Amino acid sequence: MDAKTVAAHWEGNAETWTIYSRAGHDKYRDALNTPAFLEMLPPVAGLKGLDLGCGEGTNTRAVARLGARMTGLDIAPTFLRYGRETEEQDPLGIDYVLGDGQTIGFPDASFDFVTAFMSMMDMADQQGVLKEVARVLKPGGFLQFSILHPCFVPPTRRNIRDERGEAVAVQVADYFDETEGRIERWLFSDIPAEERARLTPFSIPRFHRTLSTWVSMIVGAGLVIEAFGEPMASEEVAAAEPVVADTRVAPIFLHIRAVRP
Repeated sequence: MDAKTVAAHWEGNAETWTIYSRAGHDKYRDALNTPAFLEMLPPVAGLKGLDLGCGEGTNTRAVARLGARMTGLDIAPTFLRYGRETEEQDPLGIDYVLGDGQTIGFPDASFDFVTAFMSMMDMADQQGVLKEVARVLKPGGFLQFSILHPCFVPPTRRNIRDERGEAVAVQVADYFDETEGRIERWLFSDIPAEERARLTPFSIPRFHRTLSTWVSMIVGAGLVIEAFGEPMASEEVAAAEPVVADTRVAPIFLHIRAVRP
């Protein structure tokens, strides 16, 4: 599957995704994943950053509020329209541009850092993307990205629950199946049933890689791994948002930071 096909899938998702994520239904993002990502992020005030696969810009804006000068890049025009409309209403100095990670349309050494919130595992040529990221980073600049955890969310995963419906274990399979655009279809789990029945599920191409492949690709792009993060919901967060409680059994997300020497 090529980047053009990936773009078509995400453009088809963008309207529903934006409406329902902005309505608070992306619980994993809002309650756990983004806060953990930002806690791991080095200081970015005064730095120039690129948010790769920015979507409608929620996370881009979060980084901009830390003082960074941000550019958001995405393959879906509808996402960018929402991001630009929000920038007009609440200016943070963010530029939103259309493009994909395989051909980032900026000169060498353009950015102090690059972020990618839950987008890299949906990109067709991850090795090429990482090389492009390394190219546009300044020496000493860093990439920080989050993905589905390769070890605990491979192509086949199932929560095992007790009699109360609480997750107590995770069953995983097909870890070594490095898929090339396998389509996964789902909606945010807490959208009310009567609304779900009227919606078309998201159509998400996924390019699963093993952990060793991710490490090899990062190193092969000339980057040096600096930090890993595996966010787990606290007891308080899990009680407030029960949907994320399964991250106390095994991590769902992996955060990686790597530096261009």
